[in-house]
Amino acid sequence: SGGLISATLLRMPGTPAAVMTTLDGYPMARAGQPGRALGLGIGASLFGGVISWFALWQLAEPMADWSTKLGPFDIFSLVVLALALLAGVGESTRSRGLLAGSLGVLVAMPGMHPATGELRWTLGITSMNEGFRLIPVLIGMFAIGKILDDLTSDEGKMETASGDDSPFIPLSTWRHQIGNLLRSSGIGTLIGVLPGVGANIGSLAAYATAKQASNQPEKFGKGSEQGIVASESANNATVGGALIPLIALGVPGSVIGAVLLGALIVHGLQPGPLLFRQNPQAVHAIIGTVLVANVIMFALMLGGARWIARLPSVPKKILVPIVTGCCIWGAYALNGLWFDVGVMLVFGVAGWRMEKAKLPLAAFVIGFVLAPVAEENLCAGLMASGGSYAPLVTKPISLGLLLVATVLLLRKKNVSTKTA
Repeated sequence: SGGLISATLLRMPGTPAAVMTTLDGYPMARAGQPGRALGLGIGASLFGGVISWFALWQLAEPMADWSTKLGPFDIFSLVVLALALLAGVGESTRSRGLLAGSLGVLVAMPGMHPATGELRWTLGITSMNEGFRLIPVLIGMFAIGKILDDLTSDEGKMETASGDDSPFIPLSTWRHQIGNLLRSSGIGTLIGVLPGVGANIGSLAAYATAKQASNQPEKFGKGSEQGIVASESANNATVGGALIPLIALGVPGSVIGAVLLGALIVHGLQPGPLLFRQNPQAVHAIIGTVLVANVIMFALMLGGARWIARLPSVPKKILVPIVTGCCIWGAYALNGLWFDVGVMLVFGVAGWRMEKAKLPLAAFVIGFVLAPVAEENLCAGLMASGGSYAPLVTKPISLGLLLVATVLLLRKKNVSTKTA
């Protein structure tokens, strides 16, 4: 949830899952409503967190059983569907979204092949044996690219805050968003259950679905309240969803889940079906902590939203050096490699030029993040099937997902002609 602050105010997502929030949060902030943009994101995060907490509390075992029925080919097809959804990211044309996503996939290719272990496209550089790391790429594309844009243009200042810029969103607004909240939180929870998929697909799928369901799709990418709500409710809902396979099956659904799994084992607790019977108090403590964490997060962020919203008003001569220093430190601290700092700078220039060419950065980053997930699952599926691609079309779930992806890619874009 914290990632939405920098994503909204500076167009610098604090986490990969907050990438989609930049599409509408930042334009709304620039239009003079940073407080309202933060309030919408914070409230939606709480709602998504509570929905996923309820699913964790009531549906952990049946949902975990459902997730185990999805094989690697199904996960691969789900990623293909997510990549097809890139066509509708932001306000760019479908072709630009797909082009940016494809570039992200290509950039994810250098490194070690997940099945054979062979190195590819490393140019003999040892530091590239593991490929380009996500954090330097993310910082470069959004943060450094934004700094370069601010230094070379006169568009760095936000408009004066409007009269309705309160982070305390009235109930009437939330009543209009209830369908979006429920749908996006449900999508985030379901996708969070799938091990290794994560919040990136969840927020993308929820955003694309909200845009399709909206009677004002033309506002997406320009400061749409629906876009902020969809992205934030979904990416926070994946947190509780990712805990479901961990608690019910002992299978972590995310990196954070893997860390929690290790901590539980160290304390003599083995997550899985027996944990509910042998240590119900531990299960209840974990589930209760999820709810408490969401409430505390909401209170702290909402309480400080008015002051946090003033961040972009800091003069450039003060803000730019501080942000640049934080970017360099963040890229270097990841692995203690100056190579990562160089990667950050290169992708900063690339992101700046992509913005000038009107190629959506969010589509690029999503493609970059999802490409390894798709490749790993495809390789795992091929190894299990003896090298046969047939399960892609013989497994009902995989076939259905691929058909939906095909329809999305082939259909004519009609967003511009859709009316209320």
